[in-house]
Amino acid sequence: MLVDSHCHLDRLDLTLHHGSLDAALQAARERGVQHFLCIGINAANASAVKALTERYEDVDCSVGVHPLDLEPGAEPALDWLLSELAHPHVVAIGETGLDYHYEPKSAGRQQAAFRLHLEAARQTGKPVIVHTREARADTLALLREAALPQAGVMHCFTEDWEMAKAALDLGFYISFSGIVTFRNAEALREVARQVPADRLLVETDSPYLAPIPYRGKANLPQYVREVAEFLAQLRGEPFEAFAEQTSANFRRLFPLARL
Repeated sequence: MLVDSHCHLDRLDLTLHHGSLDAALQAARERGVQHFLCIGINAANASAVKALTERYEDVDCSVGVHPLDLEPGAEPALDWLLSELAHPHVVAIGETGLDYHYEPKSAGRQQAAFRLHLEAARQTGKPVIVHTREARADTLALLREAALPQAGVMHCFTEDWEMAKAALDLGFYISFSGIVTFRNAEALREVARQVPADRLLVETDSPYLAPIPYRGKANLPQYVREVAEFLAQLRGEPFEAFAEQTSANFRRLFPLARL
């Protein structure tokens, strides 16, 4: 059994499945994927991801505002976020965090929004899904400042072991995407070898970042199997045991998910 712990089902390129999300999800199920966490990225898609959880029993979602989706002068409000999080199938907060790669000038606005999401996590007890890129020190500083009593996840992890160790020490899980299969990702593979088995998740981040051998093509939830198979081999673990372990980790981190 596998879980795609981070996918954007409302954004998939469904060409391979003739425009059918039903067919795309069924293709994933046939490859052993039994649950999907559909991720919120802004206020506009909150309704869409919630609707998908009502349409499919094996889909839950998160709600939040991605750091690159922050609109100047229209930052998310805590009341709005708490209201969205009250939906029974919204099992997590985010994705949120800091991304200085594309928008370093908006660092202050990103930090304020990240703090807001972390406060919502404190008030609701729901785990937070963290996106971080070229913002290591500030991301860790804000997580330490928040001192959340519950865990969260560093999604689509691409940093070094020092960053991973710091996140693990804060109680966070580490999630790997298809990037770990890329030819130039040996440093990331070394991190993946070291993450404790009970703190590791797998994801596609579809429609982005398709793993080898699909790199350069539209990513789909069914390809989480390639990520999991690659990581199991990398870590010298039987695939079935690895799949069960990462699914158990997902259930532990997201206890409200219908898995």
